[in-house]
Amino acid sequence: MTTTPEPPVLPASVRHPYRGAVLRGLGVVLPPLLTIVIFLWIGGTLQEYLLEPVTSWAERRLAWLIADVRASADFPPGQQGQQTALLEGTEYQRLEGGSYVPKTVYEVVRLHSASAEEPLPRTGTQCYRAYVRLTLLRPQWVIPFLLALFILVLYLLGKFMAAGIGRLFWSLVERGILRVPVVRNVYSAVKQVSGFLLNERDMRVSRVVAVEYPRKGVWQIGFVTGPGMPDVEAAAGEECVSVLVCTSPVPMAGFAVNVRRSEVVDLNITIDQAIQFIVSCGVVVPKPRDPGRVLSAQGPSQRSASAAPPRAPGNS
Repeated sequence: MTTTPEPPVLPASVRHPYRGAVLRGLGVVLPPLLTIVIFLWIGGTLQEYLLEPVTSWAERRLAWLIADVRASADFPPGQQGQQTALLEGTEYQRLEGGSYVPKTVYEVVRLHSASAEEPLPRTGTQCYRAYVRLTLLRPQWVIPFLLALFILVLYLLGKFMAAGIGRLFWSLVERGILRVPVVRNVYSAVKQVSGFLLNERDMRVSRVVAVEYPRKGVWQIGFVTGPGMPDVEAAAGEECVSVLVCTSPVPMAGFAVNVRRSEVVDLNITIDQAIQFIVSCGVVVPKPRDPGRVLSAQGPSQRSASAAPPRAPGNS
């Protein structure tokens, strides 16, 4: 009795060519599209919470400084209530609200309102705010100026904090913040995370490691952030390290654990490569940064002992 051989199982891309083509196209389009969306979100956030409030504040202050708004009673009796009036050699235009502004200011606002199909301002304050926005606070001038000013403030603040008086002043400010019951918890957590990300010294001593979690044989990538807690080391009977175990696709959404140093495997990859692996959910597999230094198949105790830096006395 002869048996009919089963037909070969075709790949999904052959069985569903349309779906395969769409998925391949999505794989090409999705990375740049998400990059654009992230930058647009950052730009929109900065515009809503930084650019618009600062611009609105500057608009009000400049309008108040340069405003030349007149009432009808300021003009000679023969010109009161007319659409245009002359005072001290300056021609003024009457607005719908009854106040007068210089003709040159009015014309700038009127031309913009006509081109943009917007209603004319009713009061002198509104007219001057529109005039300041159109002449002095144009986006092509404001955005580069605010960016340069922000960088300058960061530079001066960094120089100020590097000095002894700056650290003393900020320690007093932090002492006041840490006395507020709810704010101190949030502030302490944010300070630790930002310090880990921005402090060069902390980033240099951090290492990319792998730990077995949540069970033996399953490895998680993490970052060594410092020594272990003394009480945990006393209970474990050996030296421990603090490891930030990261979760995909957001690296900083992980959790901190204390692990025995002998159970930590140092990885021969950079921090950037580890973050790429986590963000891509394992799609981007990092290559060793130094192929000649690939870890051999020895126990994790020997690997970590050879790669771990010596601890300062008194931490154990």
